[in-house]
Amino acid sequence: MNVAKTGYRVFSANSSAACTELAKKITERLGVELGKSVVFQESNRVETRVDVKESVRGQNIFIIQTIPRDVNTAIMELLIMAYALKTSCAKNIIGVIPYFPYSKQCKMRKRGSIVCKLLASMLAKAGLTHIITMDLHQKEIQGFFSFPVDNLRASPFLIQYIQEEIPDYRNAIIVAKSPAAAKRAQSYAERLRLGLAVIHGEAQCAESDMADGRHSPPCVRNTTGHTGLELPSGKQQAPFPGIELPMMMAKEKPPITVVGDVGGRIAIIVDDIIDDVGDFVAAAEILKERGAYKIYIMATHGLLSADAPRLIEESAIDVVVVTNTVPHEVQKLQCPKIKTVDVSMILAEAIRRIHNGESMAYLFRNITVDD
Repeated sequence: MNVAKTGYRVFSANSSAACTELAKKITERLGVELGKSVVFQESNRVETRVDVKESVRGQNIFIIQTIPRDVNTAIMELLIMAYALKTSCAKNIIGVIPYFPYSKQCKMRKRGSIVCKLLASMLAKAGLTHIITMDLHQKEIQGFFSFPVDNLRASPFLIQYIQEEIPDYRNAIIVAKSPAAAKRAQSYAERLRLGLAVIHGEAQCAESDMADGRHSPPCVRNTTGHTGLELPSGKQQAPFPGIELPMMMAKEKPPITVVGDVGGRIAIIVDDIIDDVGDFVAAAEILKERGAYKIYIMATHGLLSADAPRLIEESAIDVVVVTNTVPHEVQKLQCPKIKTVDVSMILAEAIRRIHNGESMAYLFRNITVDD
Protein backbone atom coordinates (compact mmCIF):
# COMPACT_ATOMS: atom_id res chain seq x y z
CA MET A 1 0.00 0.00 0.00
CA ASN A 2 1.31 3.46 -0.85
CA VAL A 3 1.21 5.31 2.43
CA ALA A 4 1.60 8.74 0.84
CA LYS A 5 -1.66 8.34 -1.09
CA THR A 6 -3.77 6.85 1.65
CA GLY A 7 -3.70 9.95 3.84
CA TYR A 8 -2.99 8.23 7.13
CA ARG A 9 -0.04 7.29 9.30
CA VAL A 10 0.41 4.86 12.15
CA PHE A 11 2.79 5.79 14.97
CA SER A 12 3.87 4.05 18.15
CA ALA A 13 3.91 6.27 21.23
CA ASN A 14 6.22 3.99 23.16
CA SER A 15 9.98 3.73 23.02
CA SER A 16 10.52 0.18 24.30
CA ALA A 17 10.84 -2.77 21.94
CA ALA A 18 8.36 -4.89 23.90
CA CYS A 19 5.65 -2.23 23.54
CA THR A 20 6.25 -1.60 19.82
CA GLU A 21 5.76 -5.28 18.99
CA LEU A 22 1.96 -4.93 18.78
CA ALA A 23 2.33 -1.76 16.66
CA LYS A 24 4.54 -3.65 14.20
CA LYS A 25 2.03 -6.50 13.93
CA ILE A 26 -0.78 -4.02 13.23
CA THR A 27 1.17 -2.17 10.54
CA GLU A 28 2.16 -5.46 8.89
CA ARG A 29 -1.49 -6.41 8.61
CA LEU A 30 -2.32 -2.97 7.20
CA GLY A 31 0.56 -3.13 4.73
CA VAL A 32 2.04 0.20 5.87
CA GLU A 33 5.24 1.25 7.56
CA LEU A 34 5.34 2.44 11.14
CA GLY A 35 5.60 6.23 11.24
CA LYS A 36 8.98 7.75 11.96
CA SER A 37 9.10 9.26 15.42
CA VAL A 38 11.42 9.28 18.42
CA VAL A 39 10.17 8.86 21.97
CA PHE A 40 12.80 9.00 24.68
CA GLN A 41 13.59 10.18 28.18
CA GLU A 42 15.93 13.12 28.66
CA SER A 43 19.14 11.82 30.24
CA ASN A 44 19.64 14.78 32.55
CA ARG A 45 15.98 15.35 33.46
CA VAL A 46 13.03 13.13 34.28
CA GLU A 47 11.12 14.26 31.20
CA THR A 48 9.64 12.65 28.11
CA ARG A 49 10.42 13.99 24.66
CA VAL A 50 8.66 13.15 21.39
CA ASP A 51 9.93 14.07 17.91
CA VAL A 52 7.80 13.34 14.83
CA LYS A 53 10.12 12.88 11.85
CA GLU A 54 7.65 13.28 8.94
CA SER A 55 4.82 15.52 7.77
CA VAL A 56 1.34 14.73 9.08
CA ARG A 57 -0.51 17.80 7.77
CA GLY A 58 -4.12 17.04 6.83
CA GLN A 59 -3.84 13.30 7.52
CA ASN A 60 -5.54 10.82 9.82
CA ILE A 61 -3.03 9.78 12.47
CA PHE A 62 -3.32 6.60 14.56
CA ILE A 63 -1.23 6.45 17.73
CA ILE A 64 -0.76 2.94 19.12
CA GLN A 65 0.06 2.95 22.82
CA THR A 66 0.40 -0.25 24.80
CA ILE A 67 0.76 0.26 28.53
CA PRO A 68 3.85 -1.21 30.23
CA ARG A 69 4.41 -1.33 33.97
CA ASP A 70 5.40 2.35 34.03
CA VAL A 71 1.85 3.53 33.40
CA ASN A 72 2.35 7.23 34.06
CA THR A 73 5.28 7.51 31.64
CA ALA A 74 3.20 5.80 28.95
CA ILE A 75 0.36 8.26 29.51
CA MET A 76 2.72 11.23 29.17
CA GLU A 77 4.20 9.75 25.98
CA LEU A 78 0.71 9.50 24.52
CA LEU A 79 -0.31 13.01 25.59
CA ILE A 80 2.88 14.62 24.29
CA MET A 81 2.73 12.82 20.94
CA ALA A 82 -0.95 13.70 20.50
CA TYR A 83 -0.21 17.35 21.24
CA ALA A 84 2.77 17.34 18.85
CA LEU A 85 0.57 15.94 16.06
CA LYS A 86 -2.19 18.43 16.85
CA THR A 87 0.19 21.37 16.54
CA SER A 88 1.51 19.83 13.29
CA CYS A 89 -1.97 20.20 11.74
CA ALA A 90 -2.98 16.55 11.66
CA LYS A 91 -6.57 16.17 10.46
CA ASN A 92 -7.70 13.57 13.02
CA ILE A 93 -5.76 11.94 15.85
CA ILE A 94 -7.03 8.50 16.84
CA GLY A 95 -5.59 6.78 19.89
CA VAL A 96 -5.33 2.98 19.72
CA ILE A 97 -5.11 2.08 23.42
CA PRO A 98 -5.92 -1.65 23.77
CA TYR A 99 -5.73 -1.51 27.58
CA PHE A 100 -7.06 1.77 28.93
CA PRO A 101 -5.08 2.71 32.06
CA TYR A 102 -6.73 3.66 35.35
CA SER A 103 -9.92 1.97 34.15
CA LYS A 104 -10.47 0.47 37.60
CA GLN A 105 -10.66 3.97 39.07
CA CYS A 106 -13.93 4.73 37.33
CA LYS A 107 -16.13 5.08 40.43
CA MET A 108 -16.14 7.39 43.42
CA ARG A 109 -14.77 5.56 46.45
CA LYS A 110 -14.65 7.28 49.79
CA ARG A 111 -13.29 10.77 49.18
CA GLY A 112 -11.14 9.76 46.23
CA SER A 113 -11.33 10.88 42.63
CA ILE A 114 -12.55 9.34 39.39
CA VAL A 115 -9.14 9.23 37.73
CA CYS A 116 -10.48 7.58 34.58
CA LYS A 117 -12.63 10.67 33.91
CA LEU A 118 -9.61 12.92 34.48
CA LEU A 119 -7.57 10.92 31.96
CA ALA A 120 -10.38 11.14 29.39
CA SER A 121 -10.38 14.94 29.73
CA MET A 122 -6.59 15.08 29.39
CA LEU A 123 -6.66 13.04 26.18
CA ALA A 124 -9.30 15.30 24.67
CA LYS A 125 -7.32 18.42 25.64
CA ALA A 126 -4.14 16.97 24.11
CA GLY A 127 -5.88 16.65 20.74
CA LEU A 128 -7.28 13.13 20.41
CA THR A 129 -10.51 12.95 18.41
CA HIS A 130 -11.28 9.21 18.64
CA ILE A 131 -10.19 6.18 20.68
CA ILE A 132 -10.01 2.50 19.88
CA THR A 133 -9.74 0.33 22.98
CA MET A 134 -10.61 -3.20 24.08
CA ASP A 135 -12.71 -4.57 26.93
CA LEU A 136 -13.04 -1.52 29.14
CA HIS A 137 -13.30 -2.50 32.79
CA GLN A 138 -16.75 -0.88 32.86
CA LYS A 139 -18.70 -0.11 29.69
CA GLU A 140 -19.92 3.15 31.22
CA ILE A 141 -16.39 4.58 30.90
CA GLN A 142 -17.29 5.49 27.31
CA GLY A 143 -19.53 8.21 28.74
CA PHE A 144 -16.47 10.00 30.16
CA PHE A 145 -15.31 11.01 26.69
CA SER A 146 -16.44 13.93 24.55
CA PHE A 147 -15.48 12.08 21.35
CA PRO A 148 -16.25 8.58 19.91
CA VAL A 149 -14.88 5.49 21.66
CA ASP A 150 -14.88 2.06 19.99
CA ASN A 151 -14.72 -0.59 22.71
CA LEU A 152 -13.70 -3.75 20.86
CA ARG A 153 -14.09 -7.22 22.39
CA ALA A 154 -11.51 -9.95 22.85
CA SER A 155 -14.08 -12.66 23.65
CA PRO A 156 -14.25 -14.05 20.06
CA PHE A 157 -10.49 -14.72 20.15
CA LEU A 158 -10.58 -16.25 23.62
CA ILE A 159 -13.58 -18.42 22.76
CA GLN A 160 -11.76 -19.58 19.62
CA TYR A 161 -8.79 -20.53 21.79
CA ILE A 162 -11.04 -22.59 24.06
CA GLN A 163 -12.53 -24.42 21.09
CA GLU A 164 -9.24 -25.11 19.33
CA GLU A 165 -6.67 -25.47 22.11
CA ILE A 166 -8.49 -27.08 25.05
CA PRO A 167 -8.97 -30.80 24.49
CA ASP A 168 -12.41 -32.06 25.48
CA TYR A 169 -13.65 -28.52 26.16
CA ARG A 170 -17.20 -29.90 26.01
CA ASN A 171 -16.49 -31.28 29.46
CA ALA A 172 -15.63 -27.81 30.76
CA ILE A 173 -17.58 -25.42 32.95
CA ILE A 174 -17.27 -21.64 32.89
CA VAL A 175 -16.52 -20.13 36.31
CA ALA A 176 -17.01 -16.58 37.60
CA LYS A 177 -14.55 -15.92 40.43
CA SER A 178 -17.05 -13.52 42.03
CA PRO A 179 -20.71 -12.63 41.57
CA ALA A 180 -19.58 -9.37 39.92
CA ALA A 181 -18.03 -11.38 37.06
CA ALA A 182 -21.11 -13.55 36.55
CA LYS A 183 -22.41 -11.65 33.50
CA ARG A 184 -19.21 -12.11 31.53
CA ALA A 185 -19.02 -15.78 32.55
CA GLN A 186 -22.66 -16.30 31.57
CA SER A 187 -21.97 -14.87 28.12
CA TYR A 188 -19.08 -17.31 27.59
CA ALA A 189 -21.16 -20.22 28.87
CA GLU A 190 -24.07 -19.45 26.55
CA ARG A 191 -21.84 -19.10 23.49
CA LEU A 192 -19.95 -22.33 24.22
CA ARG A 193 -23.11 -24.19 25.38
CA LEU A 194 -21.45 -25.00 28.68
CA GLY A 195 -22.50 -24.92 32.32
CA LEU A 196 -21.89 -22.02 34.69
CA ALA A 197 -20.49 -21.89 38.22
CA VAL A 198 -20.00 -18.90 40.52
CA ILE A 199 -17.57 -18.59 43.43
CA HIS A 200 -19.05 -16.66 46.32
CA GLY A 201 -17.57 -15.50 49.57
CA GLU A 202 -14.13 -14.21 48.68
CA ALA A 203 -12.87 -11.14 50.51
CA GLN A 204 -13.76 -7.83 48.86
CA CYS A 205 -10.91 -5.71 50.17
CA ALA A 206 -11.25 -3.03 47.52
CA GLU A 207 -14.87 -2.40 48.43
CA SER A 208 -14.57 -2.56 52.21
CA ASP A 209 -15.64 0.41 54.24
CA MET A 210 -12.60 1.91 55.91
CA ALA A 211 -12.79 4.47 58.69
CA ASP A 212 -13.16 7.81 56.95
CA GLY A 213 -15.49 9.68 59.27
CA ARG A 214 -18.71 8.63 57.60
CA HIS A 215 -19.69 6.51 60.62
CA SER A 216 -19.21 9.29 63.15
CA PRO A 217 -22.40 10.12 65.07
CA PRO A 218 -24.40 13.10 63.81
CA CYS A 219 -24.29 16.33 65.71
CA VAL A 220 -27.19 16.68 68.17
CA ARG A 221 -28.31 20.24 68.49
CA ASN A 222 -28.69 21.64 71.99
CA THR A 223 -32.33 22.59 72.41
CA THR A 224 -31.75 24.70 75.51
CA GLY A 225 -30.00 27.55 73.74
CA HIS A 226 -30.81 29.77 70.81
CA THR A 227 -31.12 27.07 68.11
CA GLY A 228 -33.93 28.32 65.93
CA LEU A 229 -33.53 30.29 62.72
CA GLU A 230 -34.72 33.87 62.66
CA LEU A 231 -37.64 34.46 60.30
CA PRO A 232 -38.40 37.84 58.72
CA SER A 233 -41.39 38.27 61.03
CA GLY A 234 -39.18 37.84 64.10
CA LYS A 235 -40.62 34.42 64.89
CA GLN A 236 -38.39 31.40 65.34
CA GLN A 237 -38.66 27.95 63.80
CA ALA A 238 -38.79 24.98 66.09
CA PRO A 239 -35.31 23.64 66.91
CA PHE A 240 -34.08 20.59 65.00
CA PRO A 241 -34.33 17.43 67.08
CA GLY A 242 -31.41 15.00 67.36
CA ILE A 243 -30.98 13.06 64.11
CA GLU A 244 -31.58 9.35 64.52
CA LEU A 245 -30.65 7.39 61.37
CA PRO A 246 -31.26 3.65 61.07
CA MET A 247 -28.06 1.67 61.51
CA MET A 248 -26.98 -0.78 58.82
CA MET A 249 -26.04 -4.25 59.93
CA ALA A 250 -22.35 -5.03 59.45
CA LYS A 251 -21.54 -7.34 56.55
CA GLU A 252 -20.45 -10.82 57.45
CA LYS A 253 -18.43 -12.51 54.73
CA PRO A 254 -19.61 -16.11 54.27
CA PRO A 255 -17.10 -18.93 53.80
CA ILE A 256 -16.03 -19.42 50.21
CA THR A 257 -18.52 -21.60 48.35
CA VAL A 258 -18.98 -22.69 44.75
CA VAL A 259 -22.46 -22.44 43.28
CA GLY A 260 -22.47 -25.15 40.64
CA ASP A 261 -20.99 -28.61 40.16
CA VAL A 262 -17.36 -28.59 38.99
CA GLY A 263 -16.50 -32.19 39.95
CA GLY A 264 -14.68 -34.05 37.16
CA ARG A 265 -14.79 -30.98 34.89
CA ILE A 266 -12.35 -28.57 33.30
CA ALA A 267 -12.84 -25.23 35.08
CA ILE A 268 -12.39 -22.10 32.94
CA ILE A 269 -12.31 -18.86 34.94
CA VAL A 270 -13.00 -15.79 32.79
CA ASP A 271 -12.34 -12.14 33.60
CA ASP A 272 -11.24 -8.93 31.88
CA ILE A 273 -8.04 -8.18 33.84
CA ILE A 274 -5.58 -10.42 35.64
CA ASP A 275 -3.22 -8.33 37.73
CA ASP A 276 -2.81 -9.34 41.38
CA VAL A 277 -3.39 -13.08 41.09
CA GLY A 278 -4.26 -13.78 44.74
CA ASP A 279 -8.00 -14.11 44.03
CA PHE A 280 -7.37 -16.40 41.05
CA VAL A 281 -5.01 -18.63 43.04
CA ALA A 282 -7.56 -18.93 45.86
CA ALA A 283 -10.30 -19.70 43.35
CA ALA A 284 -8.16 -22.40 41.73
CA GLU A 285 -7.52 -24.06 45.09
CA ILE A 286 -11.19 -24.32 45.98
CA LEU A 287 -12.04 -25.57 42.49
CA LYS A 288 -9.44 -28.30 42.89
CA GLU A 289 -10.96 -29.21 46.26
CA ARG A 290 -14.38 -29.45 44.61
CA GLY A 291 -13.09 -31.92 42.01
CA ALA A 292 -12.06 -29.87 38.97
CA TYR A 293 -9.14 -31.69 37.32
CA LYS A 294 -7.81 -28.85 35.16
CA ILE A 295 -8.06 -25.08 35.62
CA TYR A 296 -7.71 -22.39 32.96
CA ILE A 297 -7.73 -18.62 33.42
CA MET A 298 -8.95 -16.55 30.44
CA ALA A 299 -8.48 -12.78 30.59
CA THR A 300 -8.14 -9.96 28.08
CA HIS A 301 -5.46 -7.87 29.80
CA GLY A 302 -2.54 -9.69 31.40
CA LEU A 303 -0.97 -7.06 33.66
CA LEU A 304 0.55 -9.75 35.90
CA SER A 305 2.15 -7.33 38.35
CA ALA A 306 4.75 -7.97 41.05
CA ASP A 307 5.40 -11.68 41.65
CA ALA A 308 2.31 -12.87 39.76
CA PRO A 309 4.29 -15.25 37.48
CA ARG A 310 5.80 -17.05 40.47
CA LEU A 311 2.45 -17.35 42.23
CA ILE A 312 0.85 -18.76 39.09
CA GLU A 313 3.69 -21.24 38.60
CA GLU A 314 3.33 -22.51 42.18
CA SER A 315 -0.49 -22.61 42.17
CA ALA A 316 -3.09 -25.13 41.06
CA ILE A 317 -3.69 -23.11 37.88
CA ASP A 318 -2.73 -25.07 34.76
CA VAL A 319 -2.85 -22.42 32.03
CA VAL A 320 -3.33 -18.62 31.95
CA VAL A 321 -4.45 -17.26 28.58
CA VAL A 322 -4.25 -13.51 27.92
CA THR A 323 -4.14 -11.32 24.83
CA ASN A 324 -1.26 -9.11 23.69
CA THR A 325 -2.98 -5.85 24.64
CA VAL A 326 -0.30 -5.48 27.34
CA PRO A 327 3.33 -6.58 26.84
CA HIS A 328 4.13 -9.56 29.06
CA GLU A 329 7.11 -11.30 27.45
CA VAL A 330 9.15 -11.15 30.65
CA GLN A 331 6.35 -12.77 32.62
CA LYS A 332 6.11 -15.58 30.05
CA LEU A 333 9.79 -16.33 30.50
CA GLN A 334 9.23 -16.61 34.25
CA CYS A 335 6.09 -18.76 33.93
CA PRO A 336 5.57 -21.21 31.03
CA LYS A 337 1.88 -21.52 32.00
CA ILE A 338 1.14 -18.10 30.44
CA LYS A 339 -0.11 -18.26 26.84
CA THR A 340 -0.84 -15.37 24.45
CA VAL A 341 -3.63 -14.77 21.95
CA ASP A 342 -2.95 -12.22 19.21
CA VAL A 343 -5.65 -9.54 18.73
CA SER A 344 -3.77 -7.36 16.23
CA MET A 345 -6.18 -8.48 13.50
CA ILE A 346 -9.23 -6.72 14.92
CA LEU A 347 -7.23 -3.60 15.84
CA ALA A 348 -5.87 -3.33 12.30
CA GLU A 349 -9.33 -3.78 10.82
CA ALA A 350 -10.71 -1.07 13.11
CA ILE A 351 -8.01 1.33 11.91
CA ARG A 352 -8.76 0.54 8.26
CA ARG A 353 -12.50 1.01 8.68
CA ILE A 354 -12.22 4.28 10.58
CA HIS A 355 -9.88 5.76 7.99
CA ASN A 356 -12.08 4.67 5.08
CA GLY A 357 -15.27 5.86 6.78
CA GLU A 358 -16.74 2.34 6.85
CA SER A 359 -19.18 1.01 9.39
CA MET A 360 -17.73 -0.50 12.54
CA ALA A 361 -20.78 -2.76 12.96
CA TYR A 362 -18.95 -5.67 11.34
CA LEU A 363 -16.55 -5.81 14.30
CA PHE A 364 -19.46 -6.08 16.74
CA ARG A 365 -21.40 -8.91 15.07
CA ASN A 366 -23.42 -10.80 17.69
CA ILE A 367 -21.68 -8.80 20.42
CA THR A 368 -23.81 -7.96 23.43
CA VAL A 369 -23.30 -5.60 26.36
CA ASP A 370 -22.27 -8.49 28.60
CA ASP A 371 -19.45 -9.66 26.31
